[in-house]
Amino acid sequence: MEKKVISPWAWQDKLSYVQAVEVKNVQSTLYVSGQAAVHPDGTSSKEDMRTQLALAIKNLETVISKSGFECRNIVRLTIYTTSTKEFTSKCFDLFQDFVAKHGMKQTVTLMQIVALNETLKVELEATVVK
Repeated sequence: MEKKVISPWAWQDKLSYVQAVEVKNVQSTLYVSGQAAVHPDGTSSKEDMRTQLALAIKNLETVISKSGFECRNIVRLTIYTTSTKEFTSKCFDLFQDFVAKHGMKQTVTLMQIVALNETLKVELEATVVK
């Protein structure tokens, strides 16, 4: 697999994403459903957004690794949140730590929505290649 990052500007670098990723010679593609702060027993977290993001990241990492893929090969990540203001002010460092931990170079869309299922405040949806 070959990945080529396209970022005509530098400003997005401090936001931990790239403008585009071209992928060639892909062996396989994994489309991951939105992963949120859902505990192993299926119950939704009632914690704050920061705590929920940490669990959502853990769940995303689990699904990707159990599928035989690696987080470093996430090429597209969509973040759904009930408050972009809260996400950027109280949770963005967790997101950046996640990206840095795996050496990711992915596109990102951050989207504020009216609500998520039950008590959830943030959800991560990913496309991964190998």
